[in-house]
Amino acid sequence: MYIAMNRFTVAANNAEAFEALWLGRDSHLKTMDGFVEFQMLKGPEDEDGTRLYASHTVWASEDAFRAWTRSDAFRAAHKDAGSTAKLHEGAPKFEGFSVIQEIAAD
Repeated sequence: MYIAMNRFTVAANNAEAFEALWLGRDSHLKTMDGFVEFQMLKGPEDEDGTRLYASHTVWASEDAFRAWTRSDAFRAAHKDAGSTAKLHEGAPKFEGFSVIQEIAAD
């Protein structure tokens, strides 16, 4: 399996709009071969109200994830990304992980 994450730093005054954007978007993920699951994570808040968010996507393989990034579905899901960049500070920080161990509940 492969896990793809993007971390976003969001100022307090943009948090509501940032969450609404993610909760209301059509991700197109379910149409992709190798897609397993997605979570949007809301992390801790700094003293100044800045909050950390992370998108967390699980794929059957890194190849399945790479195919997603080259797909029409990916382009459709990210078509407005440039216009929404003002909701978070800087570019999202991508982190990709190959799963070397998995323990699941029975």
